[in-house]
Amino acid sequence: MSDSAPFTVLAADQAARRLRDCDILPTRQRVQIARVLLTGDQHVSADQVQELVKATGSRVSKATVYNTLGLFADKGILREVNVDPNRVFYDTNNSVHHHFYNIDSGELSDIDPGQIPVDQLPEAPEGSVVDSVEVIIRVRQERASGT
Repeated sequence: MSDSAPFTVLAADQAARRLRDCDILPTRQRVQIARVLLTGDQHVSADQVQELVKATGSRVSKATVYNTLGLFADKGILREVNVDPNRVFYDTNNSVHHHFYNIDSGELSDIDPGQIPVDQLPEAPEGSVVDSVEVIIRVRQERASGT
């Protein structure tokens, strides 16, 4: 996320409509957050969301950002992707897919689900069913050999 790169912001009325469509009351802060999130597929942290909102000239508290992202995840607008115990991304791509997580750069990128076959899963424990499968493959920069 570059400070100088322009980014798209959804119109406030479009953001409010998307929230209402998901049974979310479109408060001012929620609309501000939705305006920067619902512009396309992206992976962002809560801190990045707060910075994006700030770049539009608005302000929201970190607590509001976290609460709103949690609500959006609960309502299915986005997915939480926990790459490690201390790092969560919010993914606006709700289609079934998996991820590469680059531990050196901190970048999360999509993997087409057809590239990771999951058709031979073990049976779920008695009384339960498999709800979903999400694969995160951690990668790092290749190190030069012999150095």
